[in-house]
Amino acid sequence: MASDPTAQADAADSAIDSVSVLSEDSRRRMFAFIRRARRAVTRDEAAASVGISRKLAAFHLDKLVDAGLLRARYESPGGIRKVGRQPKVYEPTDAQITVSIPDRRHELLADLLLDAVLTEGRDESAAQAAVRTAEQRGRELGEAAREETRPGRLGPERGLTACERLLEQYGYEPVRETPTRLRLRNCPFHPLAGKAPDLVCGMNHAFLGGYLKGLEVNGVHAVLAPEPGECCVQLGRTDAAREDGTD
Repeated sequence: MASDPTAQADAADSAIDSVSVLSEDSRRRMFAFIRRARRAVTRDEAAASVGISRKLAAFHLDKLVDAGLLRARYESPGGIRKVGRQPKVYEPTDAQITVSIPDRRHELLADLLLDAVLTEGRDESAAQAAVRTAEQRGRELGEAAREETRPGRLGPERGLTACERLLEQYGYEPVRETPTRLRLRNCPFHPLAGKAPDLVCGMNHAFLGGYLKGLEVNGVHAVLAPEPGECCVQLGRTDAAREDGTD
């Protein structure tokens, strides 16, 4: 899993764009035909596969190229060199399309669990290794964000504002209930969290707590506060911060 949430958000936007391109029936059928062909396909072949004109096929094929789903080049079919201009041929790229609404981040969970298996110590259980790995990943992301933005001292309000970027990009759907409390309306790990709530929620809690530490947000804690249909964690101001009046 890429650790850069911006890259993940960009990939999600790209996936939505790709799905939009494939919503047209002839375009989707040509794309499926080219993927099954396992070789470069000419415009004439693509047009014949769905029964449309070569000109209309060219329009749809170029849309698929623009979306990053196909690549085009000039080549003689079968590698036979002929006199004159070589025809344009199309073949699929390595692009993979995954769209989930609401957002799901099962790849993050899988990546953390894999790291936990690979680094599990003799003195810890598998669950402890998973929580440790999640906290470490969150802290690393927070440290990277702090290095990038150099926000200075972060009290509760500014700290939560700084956190919202990551939370949005990872699909948590943060809502600012008060200036010093964030509710997370979406669980990126659903429905897996329902199968093993202690493990997954513990990892989620550790991940978000680690991010707060790495970003160096003062006076805010990640706390377990499960609500039906929402993330099990919320971020809020601690009692100590409330007492000393710091932001």
